[in-house]
Amino acid sequence: MRNPSFTRASAVFVTMLTLVAGVSFASGSKPEKAAGPAAAGTSSSPGGELLGAGASFPFPIYSKMADEYHKASGVKINYQSIGSSGGIKNIKNKVVDFGASDAYLSDEQIAEFDAPIIQFPTVAGSIVVTYNLPGNPTLRLTGPTVADIFLGKITKWNDPAVTADNPGVSLPNQAIVVAHRSDGSGTTFNFTLYLSRVSSEWKQSVGNSTSVSWPVGLGGAQNAGVAGIVKQTPGSIGYVELAYAQQNNLPFATLKNKAGNWIVPSLAATSAAADTAIPADGRIYLDDTDAQQGYPITTLTWLIAYKEQSYAGRSVEQAKRLVDWFTYVTHDGQQHAESLEYAKLPAAAVKVDEEIIGSITYDGKPVR
Repeated sequence: MRNPSFTRASAVFVTMLTLVAGVSFASGSKPEKAAGPAAAGTSSSPGGELLGAGASFPFPIYSKMADEYHKASGVKINYQSIGSSGGIKNIKNKVVDFGASDAYLSDEQIAEFDAPIIQFPTVAGSIVVTYNLPGNPTLRLTGPTVADIFLGKITKWNDPAVTADNPGVSLPNQAIVVAHRSDGSGTTFNFTLYLSRVSSEWKQSVGNSTSVSWPVGLGGAQNAGVAGIVKQTPGSIGYVELAYAQQNNLPFATLKNKAGNWIVPSLAATSAAADTAIPADGRIYLDDTDAQQGYPITTLTWLIAYKEQSYAGRSVEQAKRLVDWFTYVTHDGQQHAESLEYAKLPAAAVKVDEEIIGSITYDGKPVR
């Protein structure tokens, strides 16, 4: 199950943890206590600094981009991985330069901000169903089977529904332990969106959100927390971003997509699901699409900022720095995506992002 190309990516990931100062996986991280946007230009770094917070799903790629961007520009990107809900909260409270979320802001959420915001997709990635079984057999699971496991309806690994998905595989008479996110999470939003699309019972009884009332299971903070539970708990099953499963040497299931094909999570399958028209506002979900070879739990991830940048004592230099960073992420930074198992943005999506980023203003005038 392990992608042989990931050895290099794993090394890069470990290196990133030491290179990007201020980035933390700890659920107790509180960016609101750090220097806010008004102080960003006072950094000792010759190029200044930008502070961001949010989704853990894109942390590996944002960290790599941040390191390379710092080398090129001198600007330090301090990105704190605290979950999508935390990122939205921090940008709403104007204590970071940008937020990050794996669930785009709805019209209702946008209305809660006191000024217009922009949001745009950056990369696509896959959420995998990972598990811990003796010998780590290769599993195949249909969407309804996954939903029934997380509903608590399927409680043993040798349940007829699981064995029907896996002919010829010997599965133990072992209790299933469900692992899920305990924090508000865009990964949870997209995973539960998928479950809502493949199971009417899940849609009606649980629904999809960044935080849901889980019928069963143990909670862990961020992708790393869920991966830790699965790795340490025999008989467990959970959902994490593909890179976390690979980094922790966890197996992941092959899923049947909407077209009826069995799809192994991979860069190619992620790219296939992401190769679709992107609306002008950048808001689209890729779960359970019609793509013949697309992986069914694929998601984009978004960056968020205020459209008008002259707020909270911010300078025009800070606004220019932010726009330059956003431009790097959607252009030159895309070259680093595939080495970390993320799919680059399609050309059409890059054009959408250019329009959105180009709408950022300072005192009513375009920054770029």
